[in-house]
Amino acid sequence: MSEKHKESGLDLDATLMETTHKVEDFYHKNRKNILIALGVIVVAVVGYWSFTKFYLEDKEKSAQIAVFPAQAWFEVDSFNLALNGDGKGKLGFIEIANEFGMTKTGNLAHYYAGVCYMQKGEFANAIEQLEDFSTDNKLIGPLAVGLLGDAYSETNDFDKAVKNYTKAANMSKNKLTAPIFLKKAGFIYEEQKDWGNALSMYEKIKSDYPDATEASDIDKFIARAQAAKDAK
Repeated sequence: MSEKHKESGLDLDATLMETTHKVEDFYHKNRKNILIALGVIVVAVVGYWSFTKFYLEDKEKSAQIAVFPAQAWFEVDSFNLALNGDGKGKLGFIEIANEFGMTKTGNLAHYYAGVCYMQKGEFANAIEQLEDFSTDNKLIGPLAVGLLGDAYSETNDFDKAVKNYTKAANMSKNKLTAPIFLKKAGFIYEEQKDWGNALSMYEKIKSDYPDATEASDIDKFIARAQAAKDAK
């Protein structure tokens, strides 16, 4: 080995030893704080696991039992009972959402409550509940966002209505839901005299979802929007 390489090796060894000593020195000087920090991390991890494993699982089971009566009332269109319960121990969706909000069932209760309020014509309350609902389900997600668009439309907040309709259409590009929300977005754009965007919605239905029910009469909407746009 050349003297140069020997010197380089010695320099590297010296650097590593110096770095090691610095780390050891830092540890000894800050040993208490480091151990406290590690202890906090361990407690947090164990606490989160315990919270998820025991508390949330128990809450979820309780929520699933509690929601049965509300779902039964919902299925027979007893929306007041479904929302508020019977006052005798059987809970409605509102209380379930509040009491079990961190569970999946509690989250779903917001959606059910939103639907109930829509059926009752209480659109501001429907908006509040639907805004609190979240899901990555490819079917329920677009329906919930589209329903939120309906609620905003009913309150004449057309900007938020069209925003939610287009969001719903893009969340799941299938011919069951997307064309419905694209068409509703087109109607809102017409209401706002935004014929260009209305035309875009209708043309998208024709090009992307030609077999959908909403496409069967789409040409007349395209023609109407095109004529209004040209007349501006």
